[in-house]
Amino acid sequence: MATRAWNQNSCSEMTHVFLISVAYLIGSIPFGYLIVRRKIGADIRQTGSGGTGATNVSRRAGKAAGILTLLLDAAKGSVAVLIAKALTGDDWVIAAAAIAALVGHIFPVWLGFRGGKGVATGVGIFLVLAPVSVLCAGVVFIAIVALTRYVSLGSIVAAILIPVFVWLQSDLRPSLIAAIVGAALIVFAHRGNIQRLASHTESRI
Repeated sequence: MATRAWNQNSCSEMTHVFLISVAYLIGSIPFGYLIVRRKIGADIRQTGSGGTGATNVSRRAGKAAGILTLLLDAAKGSVAVLIAKALTGDDWVIAAAAIAALVGHIFPVWLGFRGGKGVATGVGIFLVLAPVSVLCAGVVFIAIVALTRYVSLGSIVAAILIPVFVWLQSDLRPSLIAAIVGAALIVFAHRGNIQRLASHTESRI
């Protein structure tokens, strides 16, 4: 009996590690890089902010390419979490998969761990985990961008507020931890933007 229980626990742990690894690999798919490479044959990381996200893609390859990048980056975040939810009932594993997908986007193995800022992927993740929180943060994002024309500022503030909205609307600690870690990752990915905002050299839309 003890051996059987140990085998079951071992199998469960392996499944959890597998799901988290799959989430990271899904998050690592560099859609922005691939779209720009396909459309104009350039490396998006050599342009603008150097990120592979929708804002930088739109500046280099046009609005249509940026919108497509936005949708695909959000979709991969949602897919990673949905797979974890479908294959495990453990909220902590689902939260870990969410974080892994975001880490994958920001630090993709395919591009030498140099990817995007994580905003769209974070949106996709929390549309599954805490959709109302995303809508609230989205309103803040739109207001800030409309007032300042700084996409980066809107993204940073919205990311910081996501944990607050999750805390107000949910009693699931795993989701709150995922939101806090996710916000920290997104702010870290925007450290260059923060420096440019402070020196008034950040690009406006």
